[in-house]
Amino acid sequence: MTTLPQSTEKPGPVNSWNEWDPLEEVIVGRLEGATIPPAHFTLTTKIPKPLAWFLKSMAQGWHYPSALVKPAQKQLAEFIHILEAEGVKVRRPDVTNFSKRYATPDWSSRGFCIACPRDGFLVIGDEIIETPMPWRCRYFEGLPYRTLFKEYHDQGAKWTSAPKPQLLDALYEQDYVMPKLGEPLRYQINNFEPVFDAADFLRCGRDIFYQISNVTNRAGVEWLQNYLGDGFRLHEIESRCPDPMHIDSTFMVLAPGKVLINPEWVDVTRLPKILSSWDIIVAPEPEPYAESEMMAKFFSMCSKWISLNVLMLDEKRVVVEKTQTLLIKTLKDHGFEPIPCAFTSYLPFGGAFHCATLDVRRRGGLQSYF
Repeated sequence: MTTLPQSTEKPGPVNSWNEWDPLEEVIVGRLEGATIPPAHFTLTTKIPKPLAWFLKSMAQGWHYPSALVKPAQKQLAEFIHILEAEGVKVRRPDVTNFSKRYATPDWSSRGFCIACPRDGFLVIGDEIIETPMPWRCRYFEGLPYRTLFKEYHDQGAKWTSAPKPQLLDALYEQDYVMPKLGEPLRYQINNFEPVFDAADFLRCGRDIFYQISNVTNRAGVEWLQNYLGDGFRLHEIESRCPDPMHIDSTFMVLAPGKVLINPEWVDVTRLPKILSSWDIIVAPEPEPYAESEMMAKFFSMCSKWISLNVLMLDEKRVVVEKTQTLLIKTLKDHGFEPIPCAFTSYLPFGGAFHCATLDVRRRGGLQSYF
């Protein structure tokens, strides 16, 4: 590990270079105003069939039913309580009604929700980068964060946006069918223009790991590499997931020298060579939902491997799903201090602890770990 020259200036309001430095301030998503989005095929081919059917029915444009929102809100409140009890400052985006229809010159849509701040923004050091997400229902998802981002900007943070995508039909592979096991991977999007979700990237100082997926194309990766310049190195994690979306249920950097992998979707022999000296922690098979969480399972937008979607509070403390006892034991065996928290009711909104947060400030500077 190489420690690079540090600035003598006090870090500003935004300062986060990796996934594990001590967390001081974080944005946590909201469920108020969450709307069942229009049934564009990029969404309905990704989610479970019962939920896809629901989206294709008359439910489009409705707010999520209270039977899903209320239990998720309760678990979200407990998660926020844990963060604050651990000394983390929690910020929230503005409450927004996503049911309103909007349009560009080429298409129209309704919105979705702000449950997952991790998807739309990538924090690199003192800079917030708004990402060009490919789902039309997320086109204006950044607006509820403007109050916070203007505050950070006024206090000295950098605030950038990738080129706003057109999201024309030409971007989408209209004949897409999810590949079967053993078939070559296919993706819902092509390289018509740069698009990517920030949740397909994990920061490790000067090294950033990423995956190509149904929401991140190579044009997007190339844009980010060009923007960040030669001071940063991007490394691909090859996912064997037949329908990939977001790296943080496949591969999670936990601390210097330690990474958690999904054995079903990651071939250890094909990991980047720079990880050869690291401790590769193989995640156990996710444990099933409790009977009380069957509704969350029925409408979940996540795979069973959302169990990997943990949040590091520092190099030891890690927030992990309460029901995943095998994973908790595995993390303890590798020197971590798991903080259990129930969060399965959040899955119908698209994520878990890592997805539901955007770490704005961590105590630490830019380093090279390889």
